[in-house]
Amino acid sequence: MTADDRARVPPHHLRIVEAVLFAASEPVDRKALAARLPVDADVGLILRALAEDYAARGVNLRRVGEAYAFRTAPDIAASLSEEAREPKKLSRAAVETLAIIAYHQPATRAEIEDIRGVATSRGTLETLLEAGFVRLRGRRKSPGRPVTFGTTAGFLDHFGLEQVSDLPGLAEMKAAGLLDARLPPGFDMAPPVDDEALAEDEEPLGDEDPFDRPE
Repeated sequence: MTADDRARVPPHHLRIVEAVLFAASEPVDRKALAARLPVDADVGLILRALAEDYAARGVNLRRVGEAYAFRTAPDIAASLSEEAREPKKLSRAAVETLAIIAYHQPATRAEIEDIRGVATSRGTLETLLEAGFVRLRGRRKSPGRPVTFGTTAGFLDHFGLEQVSDLPGLAEMKAAGLLDARLPPGFDMAPPVDDEALAEDEEPLGDEDPFDRPE
């Protein structure tokens, strides 16, 4: 940030945004921050200044999806591991299901089962919904109108990601030894993407029970 940019940020505006973010229990989006500031305030510039101020501190300003929050600096996170609240552990089925949704969203239950090769229980999906990692996106425009699932800002926040596309791609997973380097010729995996808007083959959920149709 240049000195000229910094001079355009009123200290009072910086303090307001700082206070709102510290008081919030969840990441706050720009619209909510703007609502606390004068109409002519430059929220983007304020956030840049605040991020710069906290870059070398114990907490950093981080973008979580389309929102912002203060989070423990990565280099000292290990020192606070004993203070951190232990999250509810997910079963293997839930972890596999979450990974598939993250990489293949929007995904239906049938599509998840096709990739996993086994049935996915309603309980597994409800666990992910209750944990705040997964959301109901809509319904597929296909026979039975199956529900489609996607990830949430809570998922990004929990795993320290700014956006879903920050998940490791095929090359990184090979380098980390998570995938066999000798994969079949032509094997590919598209980068994960989470667009808030419904896809062309999706439609709104409606008022009915999202689990009331066969998947």
